[in-house]
Amino acid sequence: MPAPTSRSARWLTALAVTALLALHFTLGVGSKRVQSTTSDEIAHLTGGFAYWQFNDYRLQPENGNLPQRWAALPAYLEHAKFPTLDQIYWRTSEVWVMGHEFFYETGQDHFPLLMEARAMIALFSVGTGLLVFLWSRALFGTAAGFFSLSLLVFSPLFLAHGALATSDVCMVFFFVASLGAYWRHLHDGRWRWAVTSMATFGLACVAKFSAVLLLPMFLILAVARVYAAAPVTFGRQTFATRPAKTRALLGSGLGHGAVGVFIIWAFYGFRYAAFNPAVPAAKQFIRRWDLIDQNIGLQGKVVDALAALHALPEAFLYGFAYVIDSAKSRASYLNGDYSLTGWPTFFPWTFLLKTTLPVLLVTVLVVILAATRWRKRPERVKGDLYRVLPLAVLFVVYWAFSLTTHLNIGQRHIMPTYPVLFIAAGLVVAMAWKGRRWLAVAAVALAGWQAIDAARIAPYYLAYFNRIAGGPANGYRHLVDSSLDWGQDLPGLKSWLDANVHEGTPVYLSYFGTGEPDYYHIHARRLEMINGFKIPQPFVRLEPGVYCISTTALVQVYSGIRGPWTLEREKAFESLRQLEPAFADYDAHPERRAEWHQRVPKLNWADSRELYELLRFARLCAYLRAREPDAQIGYSINIYHVSQAELDAAVNGSFAMWRDAITRAIKSRPGG
Repeated sequence: MPAPTSRSARWLTALAVTALLALHFTLGVGSKRVQSTTSDEIAHLTGGFAYWQFNDYRLQPENGNLPQRWAALPAYLEHAKFPTLDQIYWRTSEVWVMGHEFFYETGQDHFPLLMEARAMIALFSVGTGLLVFLWSRALFGTAAGFFSLSLLVFSPLFLAHGALATSDVCMVFFFVASLGAYWRHLHDGRWRWAVTSMATFGLACVAKFSAVLLLPMFLILAVARVYAAAPVTFGRQTFATRPAKTRALLGSGLGHGAVGVFIIWAFYGFRYAAFNPAVPAAKQFIRRWDLIDQNIGLQGKVVDALAALHALPEAFLYGFAYVIDSAKSRASYLNGDYSLTGWPTFFPWTFLLKTTLPVLLVTVLVVILAATRWRKRPERVKGDLYRVLPLAVLFVVYWAFSLTTHLNIGQRHIMPTYPVLFIAAGLVVAMAWKGRRWLAVAAVALAGWQAIDAARIAPYYLAYFNRIAGGPANGYRHLVDSSLDWGQDLPGLKSWLDANVHEGTPVYLSYFGTGEPDYYHIHARRLEMINGFKIPQPFVRLEPGVYCISTTALVQVYSGIRGPWTLEREKAFESLRQLEPAFADYDAHPERRAEWHQRVPKLNWADSRELYELLRFARLCAYLRAREPDAQIGYSINIYHVSQAELDAAVNGSFAMWRDAITRAIKSRPGG
């Protein structure tokens, strides 16, 4: 379909695109008004504010300086209150503890600042939508551009993560923008495209450390350009032979590298040291750098060499090393299985279970249409692939990396590949324009289906699972963490408790995330909480009542007692269970602790109590996973009305009672 030529048609196109992007922004940001802070947002916003306010880069250096600064800019301009720097947690770079103080202990309301940060990041999601439209229109025509854009506008993935104060959608934008600008630069010799490509690449380098994948992507595109028949033109110079083109592209690469290094230094204040000596600080990151370097082998030596030369800022180099180290081993959960190094199948499963059915179907349809086109006219293959080469390179290289990484925690980590699918979907409309009218009907139906899926799951976009997974209610049986439960549903829990729980009923909460239940006036006895705040909790006895369990905590992926319950764990639990009255008394009466130390002198009270609580909670969760929840809050928090009989079997009874209770619970489930 040709692009509109009349002025009125161009204006109508611009207005329609603007309206769709505004709708995407409104849906994404609007959904966050009923959601608490997700796990990583508190660290991104706290780190970004510290960069602006104190010119200090030790807090959260591993997640991209640019998006953290961008998200925190409103808070900085509004002179938000920051915790005192004269404390151990600032000196030791404990961003989670500092974040809790920043959000909940300074006397200011954190939520307006958080919503402003979310709106700032949502602009990158809007920008990605615009790039998808422009690229699809360039390849397939205006109608195809609108079809591709509609898939992104109503994508639960982009509606969920595109309006969170994190770095994910920012890096998606710069992957697409940088590859598009570089490809244009290779074919358009005007200096404005060279400058655009270099600047976009430099900004990508401070968006997220996964930008390092742009290097092999650029290399593949450069080699393809060298071997293409057409000459390369930069400015007024033309390079026709392969050696000449190679020299020209090497010069371009050096220019990109120089601009990238300059932008990196600019974002770190043109200072090597991560800490600002003008403010109370110690030269200390949250994890010792030397231990990280030992863990990452040759890459650590390269980072050390760059650090010795002061080639790049200290915080940038440390953040890069930290990311590599963190990706070597990370607790993962998939379809009921547990791993510390992940699975090659993690992201294919994630893609299959969390991608909307319209996008899955249109992807299959595109493959069939392309194969049909090439079978009839094989001579088209080379030209077609060259036209879409940057998109194909992004998709293939990023997926190759994803299949080998040990960091298996969420769909957001394959997010950069989705714009490729959205753009490729434009082929369906292009083929319809060439005479296959049924494809036009299919495109309209798929776009409508995508919008309906988004409407059905709203505002719980993060919890979207398709029908292959059994829908969002069964999501926790497949994936957790940022694919489902990132701590976002405390407001919903508060509303449910107010409407359904009578005063005096015991309420228990195990929450995964960096929200603060007290902020929402959720009065519950706290079980295991996964947040990194280092806030000590009193010992809790378990009674019949309402148990509210975040699904990430329910599957025990980040517990020290992950995986199947074993006889060794059962023995340890039974031996410690006898000490529960002692643990309770020890915690409630500090004046009697010396007496307890004399009575049980060999017992490490702190470690033993922690182990007992972990084992007790793991045993309880193993039972609760077997039965259906009585309610779900945003699909991320399961609610269980637990009776005395269930507690006796799940926690207080013998191994046989526990096993039999699980068997009965499984049989009582639909299809059990």
